Amino acid sequence: MTERKPVGLSFESWIDRQIREAEERGEFADLPGSGKPLPGAHQPLDENWWIKQKLASEGLTAMVHPTLALRKEIEDVLAKVAEAPSERSVRRLLEPVNEMIVANLRMPPPGPPLGYRPIDVDAAVATWRENRAERSRDATAPPEDKPKRRGWRPRFGRRRRG
Repeated sequence: MTERKPVGLSFESWIDRQIREAEERGEFADLPGSGKPLPGAHQPLDENWWIKQKLASEGLTAMVHPTLALRKEIEDVLAKVAEAPSERSVRRLLEPVNEMIVANLRMPPPGPPLGYRPIDVDAAVATWRENRAERSRDATAPPEDKPKRRGWRPRFGRRRRG
């Protein structure tokens, strides 16, 4: 334990004196990591850096509730469905997700509810077809002529001459 700061001495000079005396005693010599660059010095500052560092040192990944992870996976798959190249790929994307949804509904883990029912694959394929047909119509349609805008004018603050 360190001694208490004397009453008449400022904190800065008291701390500086303690550091100087520790250096003279050699307490800062041969510290581990001496002369090595600081880890993560080139990375942007993150307010949760210490949590991420602790998880990495423990060999863990960020823990997410299984229901929330499944919700995220469902949203990701639905986004992929919109860009799928064929009906078969739409079905391949949705079938495993439906299996996970059914398993979650049969034995829900404690915590927040899933909020999804199994996805109707045939309806999703029909929607995919409609969207694909609409995109192909938009691609073949001639571009509309937009009216040319006049130069920029300020809306407010005009001086009136009078």
